[in-house]
Amino acid sequence: MLPSSLYAVVLPLFLCSLFPPFCLGIRSFPTTTTTTSLPHDDEAPDYRNGVGCPVSSNRTDVVLRCDPSLVHIAMTLDSGYLRGSIAAVHSVLRHSSCPENVFFHFIAAEFDPTTPRVLTRLVRSTFPSLNFKVYIFREDTVLDLISSSIRQALENPLNYARNYLGDILDPCVRRVIYLDSDLVVVDDIHKLWNVTLTGSRVIGAPEYCHANFTKYFTDTFWSDPVLSRVFSRVRPCYFNTGVMVMDLGKWREGNYRKRIENWMELQRKKRIYELGSLPPFLLVFGGNVEGIDHRWNQHGLGGDNVNGICRSLHPGPVSLLHWSGKGKPWARLDAKQPCPLDRLWEPYDLFKPEQRTRKQNDHPWGFSSSILVGYSHDLL
Repeated sequence: MLPSSLYAVVLPLFLCSLFPPFCLGIRSFPTTTTTTSLPHDDEAPDYRNGVGCPVSSNRTDVVLRCDPSLVHIAMTLDSGYLRGSIAAVHSVLRHSSCPENVFFHFIAAEFDPTTPRVLTRLVRSTFPSLNFKVYIFREDTVLDLISSSIRQALENPLNYARNYLGDILDPCVRRVIYLDSDLVVVDDIHKLWNVTLTGSRVIGAPEYCHANFTKYFTDTFWSDPVLSRVFSRVRPCYFNTGVMVMDLGKWREGNYRKRIENWMELQRKKRIYELGSLPPFLLVFGGNVEGIDHRWNQHGLGGDNVNGICRSLHPGPVSLLHWSGKGKPWARLDAKQPCPLDRLWEPYDLFKPEQRTRKQNDHPWGFSSSILVGYSHDLL
């Protein structure tokens, strides 16, 4: 009989040798599931609604997550990007005029080394009064659809959770803002929430029509007259899927999850793109996106997908800073090799090394003390 500690190591190796698909797509994070290897965060300040915010009485968890008057935000939650997610949430609350009226829908991977239950506890300990619910994403839903990419991180199954928001979130949630975990919001999120999706448009996002759209697909795609015909009747523009306003009602009615899956299935048979979860969205929605002001996604701050070199801001005002690309601000700050713009992310970072005893009132920025009436999905 093997000792339990040795059994935990031998069993996965044995399963991998018998069933290779069992190991595909499982992310290579540290195997420990204890919280000691995860960021230790300061408790965030409480934030109170400003004057003029709507107030609902008798608000329960179910009522909150179904209330269409609230700002609904969907984000993924995992051990690898937890520090970024915490900073993103903090930035939203800090700049929101009505923080009590923001509800977060967190999508956690079933196979994450840190269980959804532990992640829930970590979020709750950092934001004791936050309105949120944690949903579990079964990674095997998408494993057979993922193809290799130019960067391994782009193959993470959780990157594809945005394709399934219409299925994962409660049916009563008919509109949501999807946000990546490597960004901070520096403006009132209610402004983004109030964007109107006109006509039949299902999503809204900043578009970049001067970008070279052809580079997102292979020569195999463009040389195929049937495949390339998808863009024959529209002028497609690049948009980044890390910031999207989504009409989940129209999404479900139009079965857009299946439309995206169809392109992913084709990609497995005939390689038509090199990136991960972005191209299928371009294929389905390119040319039919509600254009949002560029200030809501100053993306690419993480550099390209290979080298992650430092970049500067695009011209114009900024409401959201997005470190898409290989370089992440927390990693560069920890390595003491930050890019200049990483300093703009740092004030929202609640991670504090154990040896640091900095008090809450030592923060170099100002905010008003407040209390939120909080509800969360109980995974404990």
